[in-house]
Amino acid sequence: MHVLVTGGAGFIGSHSTEALLADGANVTVLDNFSAGKRSNLPETHANLRIVEGDIRDTDTVAAAVSGITHVLHLAAQVSVQSSVSDPVNSSQHNITGFLNVMDAARRAGATRAAYASSAAVYGSPQTLPLDESSPVGPISPYGLEKWINDQYARLFRDLYNFSSLGMRYFNVYGPRQDPSSSYAGVISKFASAITSGTPLRIFGDGGQTRDFVYVKDIARMNVHALKSSHNGICNIGTGRSVTLLGLVDALERCAGRKAERRFEPPAAGDIRESSMAPQRQRQWFNDQPATTLDEGLAALLATLPGH
Repeated sequence: MHVLVTGGAGFIGSHSTEALLADGANVTVLDNFSAGKRSNLPETHANLRIVEGDIRDTDTVAAAVSGITHVLHLAAQVSVQSSVSDPVNSSQHNITGFLNVMDAARRAGATRAAYASSAAVYGSPQTLPLDESSPVGPISPYGLEKWINDQYARLFRDLYNFSSLGMRYFNVYGPRQDPSSSYAGVISKFASAITSGTPLRIFGDGGQTRDFVYVKDIARMNVHALKSSHNGICNIGTGRSVTLLGLVDALERCAGRKAERRFEPPAAGDIRESSMAPQRQRQWFNDQPATTLDEGLAALLATLPGH
């Protein structure tokens, strides 16, 4: 495989690039380095090519897909809040950018694409756990953009016979997720706070449930997705949800210290409960994310200053 990884210097992208290189693939990374960092990638690797550029630029994308056989599309505007405050900019990254990459890939003769969809497409769940047949109802521009990606991918399969799989990630965490970024998940913010001794800001009562997935497991699932012949969409998670208070308990165990908990009013638009059914993931990949929350938190904390 020669894989184009868009956003390959970012949080999920850099771990996926590592996993692909370890698997023997040739990798071209396309990244504009707005969020990704060169330091996330190997300094030198015989099978790695780095292209600096933006997925919204058709000429850049056309040059990046030269010679590739597969695409792992991870570049995106990933902040739900940013999509709410600036939906036009968000759509330019997440819809126009997605289309640029998919169309350039199929024109270049690539045989397969896997891309980052999101559990955000489901919105406020009507029933749990969520499986791939659950109703879609985005409650943010970001969620809508990811659902539109899924529809374009289906059309590309029907119109051009271009094989693809959308990965509906649940809550991804792990090393290289910048806690100061507006894109950061709750775990990276909590982990940074507990190591620096600052209070953990908990919006609501902490009873919200989420399925937290360790980033190296996500990277492994991405490799499976590229090698698989299955098309459509697949939920990616552990199948085990925890409350935010349970997450704080686990963080305290792993950090060996207590955290000050500061409760604040619930965040607008925050869903209460989330859980996923991992059957399709198990069946299609003969694998699933296996890192326990305590294992993943310990690995994340080990990379932070002051731990």
